[in-house]
Amino acid sequence: MFSEIILNVQPLEKRMALLEDSLLVELYVEKEVKQNFVGNIYKGVVKNVLPGMGAAFVDIGLERTGFLHYTDLSIETLEDDDEIEESDIENRFLAQDAHRITEFLKPGQEIVTQIQKGPVGSKGARLIGQISIPGKYLVFIPYQEKIAISRKIHSYQEKNRIKSILSAIKMPNTGIIVRTEAEGSTAEELQDEYRMLYKTWKFIEKKIESSEAPSCILDENDIVSTLVRDLFTSKIDRLVVDDFEFYQQITSRLADYNAEMSHKCEYYGEDTPLFDTYNIEKAIEKMFRSRIFLPSGGNIVIEPTEALVAIDVNTGSFTGKKNMNYDETITKTNLEAAKEVVRQLRLRNLSGIVVVDFIDMYDEKNRQQVYEQMVIGLRKDRAKSKVFPFTAMGLIEVTRKRTRSTIMQTYFEHCPFCHGTGRILARDSVLFKINRWLQRAEYFMQDKNLNIYVHPNVKKTYDKKPQILIETSNKVSVIEDVGLDQDIFRVMLATEKKIITEHYDI
Repeated sequence: MFSEIILNVQPLEKRMALLEDSLLVELYVEKEVKQNFVGNIYKGVVKNVLPGMGAAFVDIGLERTGFLHYTDLSIETLEDDDEIEESDIENRFLAQDAHRITEFLKPGQEIVTQIQKGPVGSKGARLIGQISIPGKYLVFIPYQEKIAISRKIHSYQEKNRIKSILSAIKMPNTGIIVRTEAEGSTAEELQDEYRMLYKTWKFIEKKIESSEAPSCILDENDIVSTLVRDLFTSKIDRLVVDDFEFYQQITSRLADYNAEMSHKCEYYGEDTPLFDTYNIEKAIEKMFRSRIFLPSGGNIVIEPTEALVAIDVNTGSFTGKKNMNYDETITKTNLEAAKEVVRQLRLRNLSGIVVVDFIDMYDEKNRQQVYEQMVIGLRKDRAKSKVFPFTAMGLIEVTRKRTRSTIMQTYFEHCPFCHGTGRILARDSVLFKINRWLQRAEYFMQDKNLNIYVHPNVKKTYDKKPQILIETSNKVSVIEDVGLDQDIFRVMLATEKKIITEHYDI
């Protein structure tokens, strides 16, 4: 499989596409107006310490001060390898001792922190005092000594193998958490990643010494960091960039981390837009459709909801071949669907609970085949995920860790007309709504001449069926207004420019 990364750089937006055999499988978008701060490391200044809350507010240079609780000050020790979870980057301070925060922090004190949760609404970022630098296989913890291994790696032989590899190269005063993803990785992959993380930490140390507070020491979410640290591995065959200055930044960063990968970088200086050359723009346009067609003629329909993502599999126009029976036809469609579902999860960055409704299969072997296709496909996914076997109702459930905003959240905002429902009130329903208003208002508006302003579509419906409005003691004139939404009407007295009502609700 030929893998390549295509990087398009524009003044206010950077887009990075991961292609596998010329097929778009992942898309990363960085916009200046939509920043993600989680994981970023800052040198801040303590502004206030509140022993009653066991917390401090720290100025890290963002719009609002960050919140640092006593229990998030530091990790005292890593647990033994049998007890650690890859998500166990947390402190061991007791909540009942929170008032002791004044022993550690004073107003005006400089402190290095990392953002655990980004700012939301009027709330500032949630901070943590212990720095951690995540990689694909390892999490680097400065000022620690132990090597801790995820408890989800069950094989003691595998644990001992990983521990011996890392013990041979681990520098003093550094701790490591081995992630579940490291199971089965080669010694070279583990060694390369540890050296890269260690170099990152030395870079951070120098920047801490030279930077003034408040300032950002390391932006974990900039596209160069994501590219060099997470995506541009030995499995990538080529990296193409259409901005020369950015190309120099990447090659310079690679010189510090993995100089051998520099020869895979290419600068694209042609007139034709880079994403057009690789047919990525067309793939992005298709990505926003709810229905995706499969090679054989079947299709899947993706419907994200507030609680979960529902995916339905349909045979569509595929009715099988002459030499195929019903079970073979259904299994072929489901196998294609399983492959496409995995691709769409990565591409759209769908996370949380995902429920896939495959076409019913009665043979357990066929069910197992589709299930294994899902498991194998998600092994390429950098986000942590788990696939559960078929339920009694023929559903496969998937959980996928949220790592960043979905592509839909990045590109779209809620529609101000339908308020996110995807629907607006039908034209005749708007007229019925006007009817109900006229009935309620007739007693108070007796013998008044009324002008009712509506959207042009509603006016057309009224012109075809004027009898839809009931007769009242009021003389009513229906007038179109292009400035109104379809589901809104405005009532005014004909004799004076006075709005009586403007309705949004049913």
